[in-house]
Amino acid sequence: MKAPTSRGLIVFLCDIGFAAFAWYAAFALRFNFAIPPEFWRSMALSLPWIVLVQAAVFYFFGLYQGIWRFASLPDLQRLVRAIGAVAVLGPVVVWLLQGKGIVPRSVYVLDPILLLMLMGGGRFAYRAWREHREFGSLLAKGKPVFILGAGEAAASLLRELGRSGQWRVVGLLDDNARKHDRTLYGLRVLGAIRDLERFARELKVSYAIIAMPNASHEVRREAANACVRAGVKPMTVPSFDDLISGKVAVASVREVEVEDLLGRDPVKIDAPRLRQLIEGQMVMVTGAGGSIGSELCRQIARFSPSAIVAFERSEFFLYTLVEEFAELFPHVRIEPVIGDVREEDRLLAAMQRFRPVVVFHAAAYKHVPLMEGVNAAEAIRNNVGGTLAAARAAQASSVPRFVLVSTDKAVNPVNVMGATKRLAEMGCQALAARGGDTLFSTVRFGNVLGSAGSVIPKFQEQIARGGPVTVTHPDIIRYFMSIPEAAQLVLQAALMGEGGEIFVLDMGEPVRIADLARDMIRLSGASESEVKIEFTGLRPGEKLYEELLASDETTRPTHHPKVRIARARAIDDALWLGRLERWLTGPLPAEPAAVRAELAQWVPEYVPQGDGPAPSPAPSDEVRSGTGT
Repeated sequence: MKAPTSRGLIVFLCDIGFAAFAWYAAFALRFNFAIPPEFWRSMALSLPWIVLVQAAVFYFFGLYQGIWRFASLPDLQRLVRAIGAVAVLGPVVVWLLQGKGIVPRSVYVLDPILLLMLMGGGRFAYRAWREHREFGSLLAKGKPVFILGAGEAAASLLRELGRSGQWRVVGLLDDNARKHDRTLYGLRVLGAIRDLERFARELKVSYAIIAMPNASHEVRREAANACVRAGVKPMTVPSFDDLISGKVAVASVREVEVEDLLGRDPVKIDAPRLRQLIEGQMVMVTGAGGSIGSELCRQIARFSPSAIVAFERSEFFLYTLVEEFAELFPHVRIEPVIGDVREEDRLLAAMQRFRPVVVFHAAAYKHVPLMEGVNAAEAIRNNVGGTLAAARAAQASSVPRFVLVSTDKAVNPVNVMGATKRLAEMGCQALAARGGDTLFSTVRFGNVLGSAGSVIPKFQEQIARGGPVTVTHPDIIRYFMSIPEAAQLVLQAALMGEGGEIFVLDMGEPVRIADLARDMIRLSGASESEVKIEFTGLRPGEKLYEELLASDETTRPTHHPKVRIARARAIDDALWLGRLERWLTGPLPAEPAAVRAELAQWVPEYVPQGDGPAPSPAPSDEVRSGTGT
């Protein structure tokens, strides 16, 4: 048994005092506080023995390893078990040492009851005193704040905020009506979260902390939206996964960001099978310095590969990734390889040197307007030619799995970027049809939150400058997914691939970009009168909506609820791939319109929209399902 600390020793001595007093009080109660002389002698003779037995039992049951200020139900249970043992052993020891009839039997009953009251009461009185001292400060100093949620996370948050002094908690709000008008650590549950605006106005509170880390995302998002509508600055506690992993404490509150409004419930992936695939193996990622590529590297690192081969054209991005891994993942070896995915010899040399078990091909040009004009030919060479070069190198090196990261813009594409990604998908399908040791699969998803060049960083910069926030069209909608979620589902699809599939990820509900801009303005603390929204018109190659090809008619389910397989048109022409490779190696037209026209010959569902924006009708359910692919 571990020796008690100095504070534990003080508690131990207090318990010995309680034991002695309880033994005396049991005699006093037995004789109505008029103990006869013969029993005074009996009490004095038995006292050392009973205290010695009780002290040994208390120590054996580990009553001095806990912390008084956090005394809780498990501590009480341990105390009850110890006193139960005392109630049995005490009489036996006294009877063996002093004989029968010396101690009244009722004393043996009263003593453990009194002992429980003294020891348990002492512990919880100390905790109540500490909490009164801490939680009293919640009512006296700091910025006034509401706590949204009245569960375990809120209780933990209140305990920790009491020690910080940064916040003055005014009250709690919770949608569970049974909690209304009840108290948590002396603070009242005022009402429902939907009434936040009224309470904020009445009590003049400008901040709220959302303390519901294990609630569904819809519940947390609605709480954040309630804060935005009420003009209250929303804060949130860390995610439930971060809390249980020990990365952060409940009190590590942060501002609510737009990702909290758009994000979704955590993804569940087949971690045991992924570990079997990756642990101790080489894994290669092309475009490893980009948003998706770097996150893939981080997610792969969780499964202890022997090394991650990071293939990247940008020296700076590659250096940044290596430095990040040295700090955050020192146990994972990174093999940085500088190279262009269009250089098949460089890819082949890297794959034959490191022998990866899976290659994730995330290198691509992805910015739609930039690829629509004079850069159209470069988009074809990089997105199609680079994919085929990487895929052929993987096939020549007998890499077991090759995964192409694609996009929702490949569904019925109206822009060069989407058409090149669709053609890259078709190239991988054709290589899969040839056979060989490599299993080819494609993963298709929409916009990722916070990726380079995406709308959210752009809006943040515009809001910081005071506006205006530029939105192309009032009705434009997009699907969003967090970068970690996208990377995890790419890993899951890689595990499920059997050759030639196009996996479609569930992107959830679409988001109206104009509403996103308004939420971001309000989250910044400004109003739309201060930071205005301007509609600039659709850009070249831009749709009002993106199609995911995720309906029951056009996909079939997998065992994972967020991954489906597209029923895409098969590439069954044995000569098609050879003609495509000859086209890619030959000269492309100089004029963007001619490049788009040639690209349309390879991708029948691609209809070039010229140099103007793509006209988009209001999306019906049939159109959204992508039935044209």
